[in-house]
Amino acid sequence: MPITVKDFTWQQSEKELYISVPLKGAKADWSNVLCAEEYVKVNFPPFLFEVFLFAPIDVDKSSAKIGNGVILLHLHKQEPCHWDALSTANLEKETMQRIREDAVIRTQEKAKEETQAKALKKREEQKYALEVMMKIDEEERKRIERIKEEERLKADEELERFKDQQSIKEEQRKIQREHQIHEEEKRRNATNNSRASKTSQLQTQEAEKPSRENVLPPARKSGSIKIQFTPRVFPTALRESRLAEEEEWLQKQAEARRAINTDNLEFQDLKEEEKNPEWLKDKANKLFAAGDYLAAVDALNLALRLNDKIPALYLNRSACHLKLRNLHKTIEDTSKALDLLTPPVPANAAARLKAHVRRGTAFCELELYVEGLHDYEAALKIDPANLSVKSDADKIRGIIQCSTSDDQ
Repeated sequence: MPITVKDFTWQQSEKELYISVPLKGAKADWSNVLCAEEYVKVNFPPFLFEVFLFAPIDVDKSSAKIGNGVILLHLHKQEPCHWDALSTANLEKETMQRIREDAVIRTQEKAKEETQAKALKKREEQKYALEVMMKIDEEERKRIERIKEEERLKADEELERFKDQQSIKEEQRKIQREHQIHEEEKRRNATNNSRASKTSQLQTQEAEKPSRENVLPPARKSGSIKIQFTPRVFPTALRESRLAEEEEWLQKQAEARRAINTDNLEFQDLKEEEKNPEWLKDKANKLFAAGDYLAAVDALNLALRLNDKIPALYLNRSACHLKLRNLHKTIEDTSKALDLLTPPVPANAAARLKAHVRRGTAFCELELYVEGLHDYEAALKIDPANLSVKSDADKIRGIIQCSTSDDQ
């Protein structure tokens, strides 16, 4: 049974009512206040304070504060007047029980309404936040589309300028050819006139000397001309010469340049310069320098469909994939480039170095440090004096040693 608190104090004015209930040593966080129009209850175990009010109060304006060992109830009267007493006297038990139950029901309904209002407000806030995020995403998408459109227009402008420059150069070459033909005709006419003049003089001289016998020059003798070619000189010392491999590499490069596939129907609508893998490679380099890695990949994809025998196309596309964090594609492209960069000769050493470093970087990003170290060591065999590659290889070797010691 709770202990009923009776040593409370109360004061009133025409519109307000103040009730001070002592906590009697109970903890403030144990207190529970129930406030209805005709009923107020404060429960702080083992104590209980309840009062059946003399007149109705405005629950929404009323409040309760706990502090300094008391619970202060600040109640607002519905109708301004002076109460004769705080509570209604001589209430029957059934009436008191009904008032308690009504107060509990109204409090629960009010709490339910507040909970629903909070949930509705939360949903509205989430909806608003979602709309804001969608708007931000839409603006970001439009910004990206705008940047892409600007890059496309810029590329079209560059292409048009390139075409104009080619047209101007072609016109200049045409004018130069016409000038050369005109000069050649002038020289030919001058030569013919000179020959005609000499012939006329000779005929005049022969006519003046009829007794002199015409002597023809002897026929030219046949013979053979020997042609000697200067031998190719490679920078490699004779004792370390790899002439056969270098000749094989040069032959592969020549065959790769001729292996352009433009017979496919998908290439019929391309412009003439777009059918040139070298032009597409230069275009991809410009896009890469501008940070548009996806567009650079598209240009290199088209170049590889035209000619998949050029190792530089795979090597450049691997750099784009590495920037885009497409690590498996980076490994695939560098491996294809290394397959084409054979036989290993000084002419392709720089390309093989780049391929090993990029593939090793991709392996390390995938936490395959052993495979990455193999590629870095292969790069060091190509260029042992490269301090940057040597430093990265030492770091990878340290990571492998640390992981091995941790496993032990």
